[in-house]
Amino acid sequence: MANIGVYGMGVMGSNLALNFADHGFSVAVCNVTPDLTDKVLREHPHEQIKGYYDLKAFVGALERPRRVIMMILAGKPVDDVIDELLTVMEPGDMILDTGNSYFEDTVRRAAYVESKGLFYFGVGVSGGERGARFGPAVMPGGDADAYAHVAPFFEAIAARAADGVPCCAYMGTDGAGHYVKMVHNGIEYADMQLIAEAYLLLKYASGCDNAQMSDIFEEWNTGELRSFLVGITSKILREPDDLGSGMLIDRIIDRAGQKGTGRWTSIEALREGVDLSLITAACNARVLSNCTAERAAAAAGFGTEPRADVPANFVETVRRSLYIGKIIAYTQGFALYRAAARTHGWHLDYAGIARIFRSGCIIQAELLGHIAAAYEKDPELPLLLLDKFFLTRIRSYLPDLRSTGAYAAVHGIPVPALLSAVSYLDMLCAPQMGANLIQGQRDYFGAHTYERTDRPGSFHHQWDHVIQSY
Repeated sequence: MANIGVYGMGVMGSNLALNFADHGFSVAVCNVTPDLTDKVLREHPHEQIKGYYDLKAFVGALERPRRVIMMILAGKPVDDVIDELLTVMEPGDMILDTGNSYFEDTVRRAAYVESKGLFYFGVGVSGGERGARFGPAVMPGGDADAYAHVAPFFEAIAARAADGVPCCAYMGTDGAGHYVKMVHNGIEYADMQLIAEAYLLLKYASGCDNAQMSDIFEEWNTGELRSFLVGITSKILREPDDLGSGMLIDRIIDRAGQKGTGRWTSIEALREGVDLSLITAACNARVLSNCTAERAAAAAGFGTEPRADVPANFVETVRRSLYIGKIIAYTQGFALYRAAARTHGWHLDYAGIARIFRSGCIIQAELLGHIAAAYEKDPELPLLLLDKFFLTRIRSYLPDLRSTGAYAAVHGIPVPALLSAVSYLDMLCAPQMGANLIQGQRDYFGAHTYERTDRPGSFHHQWDHVIQSY
């Protein structure tokens, strides 16, 4: 009998199956169409993997309690496969969705599957194709007691941090795992945008060529900015064009795609009342990057050419600005975790989340060790940047962030995430944000009431309610 089943033999599913098999587990595999199953068996023969072409036979080959991992497209396909699995699985069996499903769908599916006597897990998996094959970060959410039946599998295949700890931990009930993965992806959007803005500053302000920028990012990757994304940026900038001359980066169209997880994160922040402005700025930047015709028209109408005269030590100024931006991206992401935990009754371990992000996933970075330490010291830390380590960095680097943002704004270099970081800090620290005036306006036209500085309670003022045309 097979220890575990993997349904969905696309790139991610097949690599997960091979990862399980490499760690000594016997794996049954199946796909909605037989061609992909055949391809995996032909191209990656493994004594621990056996293919099946019938769902009943596939499920029947699994030991009890049966564990079926789905790695398929999010949305309706997941619901369809669940319904099919329920016809051949039994109470006590487990269905595990390792795709990028929306967490509310996972909450709904968990309730449905568990009403049939089975267990359902929404499992966040980060690391892309290579992570799935050789060690991802894994974020399982589902029944706490049933997790004991799947923990050995995920902990075995997960990446290992430098201290040897598996990058896998139980997140909480129903949709907690997919929620954690969703916000991870939101932070990923922000991180990528911040790095892209550093690239623009180095290219158009400092006048660096691709090789020089590659060297800069390579050097940054040896210090406090060390991360997967900074590391691959250095490599991307040195990659030659395999279909022509020059460097590949100069042939890639300036238009970024997105699959939705970053957008979901921003929407959730609005629902939870959490400022996620930097992450949202990153999402908006991807949206605007696709408005190619509008961008061309605007450039012709009022665009400016970036200037190359820069202040002294500009490269170091950009490095420090990037670091602060990363701190704020994580601050906002973890603030959303706190809000969601209260809303959904999840007991999220923020230090544990930071620890599993240290390896295997896209946002793995040196910074995460400090984040884990901050939440180990104070699990109830209201904002990450209030930790002493991060406060010290912000105090030291904030002049650099202001200088970078100001230079970019004056010279027409788009840095929405860095400017959002400045605005976030200024709003956070401001003795007054103008909200008193906004509340006065709301009370004037809508009798929404206001609170006073000198006495408790809610008040409504009798304004002149005649609204006249200006």
